[in-house]
Amino acid sequence: MHSLNKNLIEFLEYLEIEKSRSQKTTENYHHYLRRFLTWAKISQPEQITAELVRKYRLYLNRLTDDKGAQLKKITQNYHMIAIRSFLKYLSKRDIKSLAAEKIEIGKNPSHEIEFLEGGEVKRLLDCANGHDLKALRDRSILELLFSAGLRVSELTSINRDQVNLDRQEFSVKGKGDKIRIVFVSDSAKSFLEKYLSKRIDLDPALFIHVSKKKTKQAAGEESKRLTPRSIQRIVKFYAAKAGLVKDVHPHTLRHSFATDLLSNGADIRSVQTMLGHSSITTTQIYTHMTNPHLKEVHQQYHAKKASSK
Repeated sequence: MHSLNKNLIEFLEYLEIEKSRSQKTTENYHHYLRRFLTWAKISQPEQITAELVRKYRLYLNRLTDDKGAQLKKITQNYHMIAIRSFLKYLSKRDIKSLAAEKIEIGKNPSHEIEFLEGGEVKRLLDCANGHDLKALRDRSILELLFSAGLRVSELTSINRDQVNLDRQEFSVKGKGDKIRIVFVSDSAKSFLEKYLSKRIDLDPALFIHVSKKKTKQAAGEESKRLTPRSIQRIVKFYAAKAGLVKDVHPHTLRHSFATDLLSNGADIRSVQTMLGHSSITTTQIYTHMTNPHLKEVHQQYHAKKASSK
């Protein structure tokens, strides 16, 4: 007899060691599967049936939080993906349970990607216009997010010695621990140089919390590295200051980076590489917004008879 709790622990170890999944991914799978097992009140793998999963889907679809909001469809799908992966693992170990192919993943609802137009990006950047350390840090953050199309987790993990401003490029570790080269624009280089020239601390992190008191950091002192949440607050602060009505967050600048490249004629494979997407399908979500030829075709052929009357 196999205990589901033991199987779950072994599955999570398998994800971490053999599949090299990130800690965050492993934690998410643990959360989704623990919720399922707590709801199902079962203890053996063979107790997972198609009918049980069907009832669980109904449960997830009707689940609401304290404010009465339902679970998003994409989040419901993440639960199903976790269960399917777990069942595949059980099958690989020759442990009898429901066949993984019995789990169907629903389609995620399409969503509009929010990105900034060229003028909006300029307004955002220009709002961080001071000359003190904090203002130069903030401007460097905004410039680098747009220049390199970084994920916020990638930005916060950068150390000073990684960035080669002479070559205007450096490597980052993205999702799945994949290494890719990202590039620094002339403008981002200029502000990073000004920002770094004012740093008197020993902290290895590229972006740190700035204290009003200019004190030198002692050797061995704990890092003041900015967190993703801190970056989010900085971006939202300057978006509000710039008067942007869109819901701007760090990933908005990554979207803006991609749409800017594609709308100016960059090929999709190059953009895929620069974004660090493992699949071209992920990059293709930007193409319907950035094909200027489609607008030309629309203007040339749409409602010609009506306009000629």
